[in-house]
Formats: sequence, structure tokens, C-alpha cells
Amino acid sequence: MTLSLDTAAARSRAVPPPLPLFHSAEISHAERDIAAGHLVRVRRGVLAPASLWWVLPPWRRYEARVHAVAMTHPDVVFCLESAAALRSLPLFGDPLEVHVLDAPAATARLSGGIRLHTTSADRVIEDVGGARVTSAADTVIDLARSRHGAIALAVTDAAMRADPRLTVEALVAENERRTNSRGRRRARWALHRATPVAETVLESVSRAAIEWLGFEDPELQVEFRTDAFRDRVDMWWKEGRVVGEADGELKYDGSLEPAATAIAREKGRDRRLRRHTSGLAHWGWRDVRQIDPLREALFATGLRPIGPESSRELYTLSALLRRPQRTGIETAPARRS
Repeated sequence: MTLSLDTAAARSRAVPPPLPLFHSAEISHAERDIAAGHLVRVRRGVLAPASLWWVLPPWRRYEARVHAVAMTHPDVVFCLESAAALRSLPLFGDPLEVHVLDAPAATARLSGGIRLHTTSADRVIEDVGGARVTSAADTVIDLARSRHGAIALAVTDAAMRADPRLTVEALVAENERRTNSRGRRRARWALHRATPVAETVLESVSRAAIEWLGFEDPELQVEFRTDAFRDRVDMWWKEGRVVGEADGELKYDGSLEPAATAIAREKGRDRRLRRHTSGLAHWGWRDVRQIDPLREALFATGLRPIGPESSRELYTLSALLRRPQRTGIETAPARRS
């Protein structure tokens, strides 16, 4: 493994813990406070306030566990989802295990919630907020080689949005360069399709589902001008004159603005867009998870598939998104709608 010299830039991108974390030795009568429900054990030797822990969404709890491992094992190298967590890249649900790298001579194993991986391939290691983490490119490629295609696409899109130095050409070349061929072919699907233009994780996952449903790939982030308004849409099928909008739950849940205001704004926007289109579809996470509502929304606009459905990919995507505590990508810094 090689150590990157660009540690200052990497450190500036560190994600802070989502809640205060304490070494057990710092807390007097820690066991009593745990028994009373005032503290929770994030992992052995690391505690957190219970009132803050239980309100965290699952992906933030995972981030906390990664930070806890960094506190108790400061010399480990984080990889896969754990590196993604420290880099504010998308997480899906709670991956549970913290992933770290070791030398090729070590034995891959799981111990105390830490999954130890061994590798003979080079990884660039950077300092991210005091933790040693695989580079953004290596993190992306590792996940693309070993995880579901929709996850890989979402992570790669987000990484490219965060760092303009990451390009499809560079990522594809690095994937092909690695000596170990395991997962190389699998990674190609996401790496060749990645783009920083997709603005949210829902858009990235939707793009994967739309392709697997057999529809033509849309243009992304196309702008329409109506009078004094400029409306940018998530997806545009020029030939069919169809707009597609991937709407995250935060848009209407009242956390950004009153729900009634958001709905009225959206209706006015839709009226303007209909002057330019023959079809307009909205969908959210539930529609992508269930697949059929997304398919029906696209059919309702007049779009028709240009190829067969990929049943296996659609089934596994639906199963992935059906897991409890679905995704954490709409509230963390690199994941906002």
C-alpha cells in the first residue's frame, strides 16, 4: 500500500462523528450509566450519550461505529463502506461491519464487528481527519467490484461530484490496471456509467433501475426556460419529450420548508414544464423499491422500453431497498436531495 502525499486536502474532507464519543476510561461509573440508560456502548471501550444515539438514523450509527474503531485502533486502514463513511459517500442502511485492510500475509477474518480484508493490490492510503483511509478512487473501485451495481453507481457518481479529479477514464483505467482481476468485470458496469451530473443518490439508483427496466438512458439536468423561470429537470428523454423527476422524501417532509409551500412550488413548476413536454413523471424511493410503480410512471408518459428487462438486477435492487432502515443518502453532506 502507498501513502498519498495529499493529506491536507484529504483531511479537509473528513466527516466528524455524528455524536460525542468517549473512551470508557474517561467516564466515572460508566457501567452504572449504561445500566441506567444514560450511555450506550458503541463498541468495546467507546461510549456515547444514549439520548443522541437512539435518534440517529442507521447510517449515522454506522458512521459512529467507524469513528469508534478509529479511536480504539488508530493505525488501521479503513476501506469499503467504512472508507465511504469517512469520506461522506453514500451508505445504504447500516452495513454493520467496519471494514479495514491488512497486509496480504494476514488472515481475512471478522472479530468484534471489524472485518479484516487482505489484499496484494496497491491502495493509495490518505489521512482523512486523522484516520487512514483508502483513496476515493480505491474506495469506489473496491465497492464497484464487490457490491450491488446500484450501490456502486451511487457511490461513484457521488465521488465524482465531490472530486473533479475523478473521471470515468481514470477510474476505468485503475480498475483494469489492478493485478487482481476479482470483480473487475462486475465493476465495469458502474464505472462506465458514472457521472457527476447526477445530483442525488436517488437519481443514481433510478438511472440503474431505468436501464434494467429496458428504457433508453435519459439526459440529465436539462434546463427549460419559461418566461422569467429557469427549471432544471433531473431527466429528459428528448425523443419522447418526457421529463422524469426523482423526488426525495425530504422535499415534502417539512424539514426544508413547509410541506404546503413545497407542494405549491412543485405544482407551479410542473405547469411550466408541461409547456415543453408531452409527459412528466415523478417518483420517489418507494416507487424505485417496488419497481412496478416506477415502470408504470414511465409508461404513463408514453415512454416504451427499447430492450428487455433485467429481472435479476431489478429483483436484487428491490430486495436491497426493502431492507429495514433503507438508505442514508438524503441527509448527509454528500447525499442531499
